[in-house]
Amino acid sequence: MDFKQLTYFLEIVKQGNITKASKKLHIAQPHLSQQLKMLEDELGVKLIERNTRKFQITSAGQILKNRCEQMIELMDTTLKELKDIKDGLNGTLSIGTISSEGDTLLLNRVMNFYDKYPGITFDIREGDTKDILKLLTDGVIEIGIIRTPVDSEGFESIYLESAPMVAATREKIYWDENVKEISISELENKPLLVTRRFEQNIVEACENAGFEPNIFCKIEDTRSILTWANKGMGVAIVPKDWIGLVPNANLMFKDINEPSLVTKTGIIWIKDRYLSAPAKRFLDIFKLGYI
Repeated sequence: MDFKQLTYFLEIVKQGNITKASKKLHIAQPHLSQQLKMLEDELGVKLIERNTRKFQITSAGQILKNRCEQMIELMDTTLKELKDIKDGLNGTLSIGTISSEGDTLLLNRVMNFYDKYPGITFDIREGDTKDILKLLTDGVIEIGIIRTPVDSEGFESIYLESAPMVAATREKIYWDENVKEISISELENKPLLVTRRFEQNIVEACENAGFEPNIFCKIEDTRSILTWANKGMGVAIVPKDWIGLVPNANLMFKDINEPSLVTKTGIIWIKDRYLSAPAKRFLDIFKLGYI
């Protein structure tokens, strides 16, 4: 029994006549009759009672008819789902992101992406850049969102616009509110709050300016570093696009006039590894410059 025989059988039942069914299917009547007999012989039951004046489906034929209709519907649904996956319209997209991007860049992209592809579901994992790289390497996620600098060997990447580092402090503790920009030398002797991710860059920039930075605390969590600064515990050195992560904070942000203290958001994936259609469509948002 094959799918073609079942299709023939359904058409015979639908037309109520082998002659009409053969014309509809564009095949010879003897061949269609032979296919029906072969199906009956294989199943060991009579599917249709027929003579020169009478054509009637049997109880076994009715059962097969119902099952055939279900199978054809399932086949149609399966083909549609496979096409949707091919076109990026269905499936699950697994993304890893550093926490600073989860509520900003990623959320905005996911919202726009979901509007276009409502059949996609998401599996989002957060961690630091090292965590994201491991998740990618282990195949747990398909796309990672990280911050430079990073060793990108073995990865494909798209980098977004550079973001300068800023000094975040509670209002008027160290600088007047009218001051918009500071030199890196003005960080000397200030208690600095840094993330381990950018510690080395900040230390090198300070040493190049002729002083050793006073790193009061290293904090891994993005929001925590700004919360500590908001409590007056020190000067948080963060990328400028982090400034909205702690709402209603009494923080002042000063641009740091230091060309080496810049960072970019990177969208990365494993080089030469298969990407699902949803992942490819999501990357198009960045490749084509969609917002």
